[in-house]
Amino acid sequence: MNRSKPHTLGVALACLSLTLAAGAVTPPAAAPDTGGMLGFTASGAAQQHQLEQRFDSMLSASEIRGWLKQMSSAPNQVGSPHDKANAEWMLAQFKQWGWDAHIETFDVLYPTPIEESVELVAPTTFKATLHEPPIKGDPSSALPGVLPPYNVYGADGDVTGELVYVNYGMPEDYKELARLGVSVKGKIVIVRYGGGWRGLKPELAYEHGAIGCLIYSDPRDDGYFTGDPYPVGPTRPPEGVQRGSVAKMQLYPGDPTTPGYGSVPGAKHVPVKDAKTILKIPVLPISYADATPLLRAMGGPDAPESWRGALPFTYHVGAGPAKVHMVVKSDWSLKPLYDVIAKLPGSSAADQWVLRGNHHDGWVFGAFDPLAGMVTELAEAKAMGALYKQGWKPKRTIVYASWDGEEPGLLGSTEWAETHAKELQQKAVLYVNSDTNGRGILFAGGSHSLQHLVNQVAAGVTDPETQVSVQRRQRAFLGVHAAQKGASPTLKENAKLAGAGGDIPIAPLGSGSDYSAFLEHLGVATLDLGFGGEANQGGVYHSRYDDFDHFDRFGDPGFQYAVALAKVAGHIVLRAANAEVLPMRFGDFSATLDRYVKQLHKQADSARKDAEAQHKLLDASAYKLAADPLHPVAPPERLSEVPKIDFAPLDTAAKQLKASAQAYANAYGARVAKGLDIPAAQLAQVNQLMGSMERRLLDQQGLPGRPWYKNMIQAPGELTGYAPKTIPAVHEALDARDWERADKYAAVTAKVLDNYRAQLDQLTALLQK
Repeated sequence: MNRSKPHTLGVALACLSLTLAAGAVTPPAAAPDTGGMLGFTASGAAQQHQLEQRFDSMLSASEIRGWLKQMSSAPNQVGSPHDKANAEWMLAQFKQWGWDAHIETFDVLYPTPIEESVELVAPTTFKATLHEPPIKGDPSSALPGVLPPYNVYGADGDVTGELVYVNYGMPEDYKELARLGVSVKGKIVIVRYGGGWRGLKPELAYEHGAIGCLIYSDPRDDGYFTGDPYPVGPTRPPEGVQRGSVAKMQLYPGDPTTPGYGSVPGAKHVPVKDAKTILKIPVLPISYADATPLLRAMGGPDAPESWRGALPFTYHVGAGPAKVHMVVKSDWSLKPLYDVIAKLPGSSAADQWVLRGNHHDGWVFGAFDPLAGMVTELAEAKAMGALYKQGWKPKRTIVYASWDGEEPGLLGSTEWAETHAKELQQKAVLYVNSDTNGRGILFAGGSHSLQHLVNQVAAGVTDPETQVSVQRRQRAFLGVHAAQKGASPTLKENAKLAGAGGDIPIAPLGSGSDYSAFLEHLGVATLDLGFGGEANQGGVYHSRYDDFDHFDRFGDPGFQYAVALAKVAGHIVLRAANAEVLPMRFGDFSATLDRYVKQLHKQADSARKDAEAQHKLLDASAYKLAADPLHPVAPPERLSEVPKIDFAPLDTAAKQLKASAQAYANAYGARVAKGLDIPAAQLAQVNQLMGSMERRLLDQQGLPGRPWYKNMIQAPGELTGYAPKTIPAVHEALDARDWERADKYAAVTAKVLDNYRAQLDQLTALLQK
């Protein structure tokens, strides 16, 4: 699972476009660059550079490759023998490298398949294979012990119904289906992957009355339309199936039966029927080979043009005459998780923790997802352990974690974070996450106060393919794509600013990887990192074919981007652990916030104009007159009128924060000019306040309808899943056309920002002493 998986060129561009759309390049006036390494004195920066050079010299691509081959040598889903063996092997490695390490176990609900079947029973018959055969020339794909494809946390069921094709199965698709006069009530839907998170597809189908859901990978999005299928190329072969969780993680991640508290051995588990994130209908993933006979047998209206995939026949929406019988029966027992936790104790600021994490469980072999990121983290840990044995001691405690159970729903990280919530909110100052890793462009998302830290580190790491800095390659990538036909005005504007030498902003985060509990529940400053965009590794995402042989050929040949990620993530961890003052710049957050608030204004204005335009068309019977009488399409439902939204509290809060961020930047700059000469007790206060700044962005009541998510600036969208919503309580109220809720949460979010500003003013006062 990952915030941007699969990593294709298009996704890399989308991520970087989102980054730029999310926040303009920070103007120098808002956060002046002090000209040196953020958080360090000149002498401290020189020592830090030397330390990072020693760290880099200890990273070995061939060793990383060997670890990946070993760790992906058997299926390693939750509860498998190899999952436990990997955890125990990593524990031994951490200890050998000098870390204080242990395994923490959790007992979690993790259903696995007992029986699955999909049969076409009318107008012809066909039985889906629900199987991924080994690929000739790929010995890894023939390894034994592979479970059949499944979607975890869908319901058990034995249902029969006519098929309805619902495109990507998103809200707009159901509106279009209604205009075609087709209902899914009492039917089984077939939906293609893409357009939104997989878990929303069966949930929305259930809300519209469906009794079952089949999710397939259409080759237009994920197969031969995007490139040569495996084994000739990297894309999904006809029998490839994307497994995945369908839990309602937009409510809360983690074990569905221990909401808000850790599922430690002996913890109380709510009954499965009462678990709010478990779905009510059966769900199965299928290949496009299995989907073809089902879709070909369908009748009803032709699918709208934008709904048509790349299979060689006309797409119809149904309902029927295709009728399907599907069965799902699962083992709903608890399974053990094995989180590996390792520490290097700090010296002068041991009660401040810098955390780093990646998960080790996969759906099958998991070479790309997640082990390409996991072995990179191990390389960092080995190098830091060697430095520690040579006498280096970090100021702050470093905690490295290998999470279990990420794939079914961020289980290992969430249960650990909920179990240790109080201590983490007292001590954690940074969490650095990775997940998958390929080759290409650096993606960075997370807390906007960390933007300059990421840029400084990226400017100092060499891109393996071009031999320029990672940051320079990011700039070039943005500039080229902003110049292409169809590039958005926002992308063009911001790529120009970034190209002029400003920082490349980091993206907001939604969900899909292990940062959620830290950023969105506990308020720990967070980064999510990874390279991608060139390997098209997504073609085997969550399938049997995500194995060592595929990754070795297509993912990161030579494993040089594994080394590059180890450098980027390792340098960030080392700087955060060693800095005199935590390396954060709050002007970057303020500038990004300004952009988010402007986006809300534009969203409301656009909704108002769209409603007015639609009303004119409806009142003139334009939709009826324009329709083809032989293929009738009903007019759309009338949009509600948009009143004036009271954004004044947010506008004021953003303006005041900008002034406070400028005052802080000036005070910090004056301190840097004096060599960061701050008395020890005062310095401890400064770092304590800085380390807890992100927690000021939480509201303890949480987001409306989903209180587990408390961060009022970035969160996964209720109807987007992985994708983020910024200022989410207001943004989603506008999406829902709930104007009173938008007014209410504009004021709530403004109060949160005022609390953030008040603590920033405290910081400024300390620096001015």
